[in-house]
Amino acid sequence: MLNIERCMASTYIQGETLEVKVNKLSSTKTQLPYDYYFLRYCKPQNIRNVAENLGEVLRGDRIENSVYTFNMKVPLSCKIACRVNLEASASKNFKKKIDGDYRVNMILDNLPIAVVWQTTDASQQNIYERGFRVGFKTTFSGSQDPKYFIFNHLSFKVKYHPDPDANTARVVGFEAFPQSINHKYEKWEENITKLTTCMPSTQTKLGIHPQEIDGDKEIVFTYDVSFESSDIRWASRWDTYLHMKYDQIHWFSIIKSLTIILFLSEILALIMMRTLYKDIVKYNQLDQEEALDETGWKSVHADVFRPPNNYSLSCVYVGTGVQVLGMTFVTIIFAMLGFLSPSNRGGLMTIMVFLWVFMGLFAGYSSSYMYKMFKGSEWMKIPLKTAVMFPSVLFTIFLFLNGLIWGEKSSGAIPFGTTFVLVLLWFGISVPLVFLGSFLGQKTPSFDDPMKTSKIPRPIPPQPWYTHPVFAMLIGGGLPYGAVLIELFFILTSVWLNQFYYIFGFLFLTFVILFVTCAEITIVLCYIQLCCEDYRWWWRAYLTSGSSALYLFCYSILYFCTKLEITKLVSGILYYGYMLLISYVFFILTGTIGFCSCLWFVRKIYSSVKID
Repeated sequence: MLNIERCMASTYIQGETLEVKVNKLSSTKTQLPYDYYFLRYCKPQNIRNVAENLGEVLRGDRIENSVYTFNMKVPLSCKIACRVNLEASASKNFKKKIDGDYRVNMILDNLPIAVVWQTTDASQQNIYERGFRVGFKTTFSGSQDPKYFIFNHLSFKVKYHPDPDANTARVVGFEAFPQSINHKYEKWEENITKLTTCMPSTQTKLGIHPQEIDGDKEIVFTYDVSFESSDIRWASRWDTYLHMKYDQIHWFSIIKSLTIILFLSEILALIMMRTLYKDIVKYNQLDQEEALDETGWKSVHADVFRPPNNYSLSCVYVGTGVQVLGMTFVTIIFAMLGFLSPSNRGGLMTIMVFLWVFMGLFAGYSSSYMYKMFKGSEWMKIPLKTAVMFPSVLFTIFLFLNGLIWGEKSSGAIPFGTTFVLVLLWFGISVPLVFLGSFLGQKTPSFDDPMKTSKIPRPIPPQPWYTHPVFAMLIGGGLPYGAVLIELFFILTSVWLNQFYYIFGFLFLTFVILFVTCAEITIVLCYIQLCCEDYRWWWRAYLTSGSSALYLFCYSILYFCTKLEITKLVSGILYYGYMLLISYVFFILTGTIGFCSCLWFVRKIYSSVKID
């Protein structure tokens, strides 16, 4: 995978200043990020916010400067960062964050901090985790109440790749080993205080006792810095972060799943093509009187293109689905090219928002073109519904969830200024593009139906049990869901367990398989329905493949119960709220694929038969 960081590599000479930046406090238990300085950590005299892109703000990132500064290749030991007096409220905040298993995220030269642990088994493998815990708690024998301890000493290790020719170096690793030390000193003097709990010259800690958090406490924050030359090259420095505690890729499982689905799709396609070919050849060889007595899908030729009930709504959903499809496809292509690598924080979210906005042109074109095909007359309502209906649903749920986050005083709450930008993008760019696309769709000549529609609808005979809509939806949604099941697990892990997702090549293959599977299973079920002389296929086609979203939401419930440790009510509401939005988007995406595939299929088969 290409990495955009190659174009902006930072080089440092010996003694050049390196500044550690601090990011949000994050937790997989609560899913509520907080600003680093929400806790009483050491603060610089002037706190500067680093410029963030739209995606970083939406993710809850809050990047600021810190007191942790050092010089390239100049080691430090027992450097005092600051002394903090914790009052009762500040101590309570620290305890809450320890209970919530919060982690501190820091950044050096665009690399997130990693904590290295070693497994206790025979393999002795190193395990890397993003960020370090705020502290820990333990319960001593004879006591029922736990004791809380803070990690107030950080041992930084900076790995660098030297360039002997230019006498410079590039940062290729940033690790930390957190410790809890109850520091002691004889007299506090600014900048010259000597701690009696460590020897600066040897980095040796003397008589270490952990720093407890209990009521009003004075805490001294310190840090060490060491430098280590590394053979890791700049282009590979993210490999460590992409293979952390939870190994994201089980190559064999994914390849096996894709192979099975591809094989099944090929079998379905062969069956459909052979059966239909024989049907069409036989029908075209019949006399006109014999053809009129023919049963099955040929007998509903005068009703198969009859507009469905509430066809204007179907036009809106198809237009929105084209918008989602275009956004998804282009985003995956950008990710495959390396523009959305993990080093580009917030890039994925940013590109998705802007692609959604500009894809409004295709949404308006598709919905109006469909409406023209149905010979509708209320032209202005279609672009208005396309531009407003789906985004308003998303925005309403978004505002509700954002209000809950505001109530928790979390940095994940979207600021008013960002909300205004989103509204401006919606009404200032997306809506005009939808109307422009609608205008172009109206001017584009539509295809004539291969068959004339009769004025009187044909009676629909009693249907067999296997053509029932519920059964068709369960079958039609199950296969596309199976196509993305394995990849879905990795995506949810990256979103909710703070892991990196980076195998976009496999994601693209999965997307292609999802597209083909939705198309083929919907066409097969539509063909069976038409063979039973039921011509009401329009909405059925959309719901058949779109029902895979129901499987997705059910899987999110299973994932919540088996993989997450969320116990807080607000966090649970946030999880299910966002998963409901994701499932709704997935419904529109897969439903549109099935609908458009069936439309192509029905037009194709009925244009192949000869009826006078």
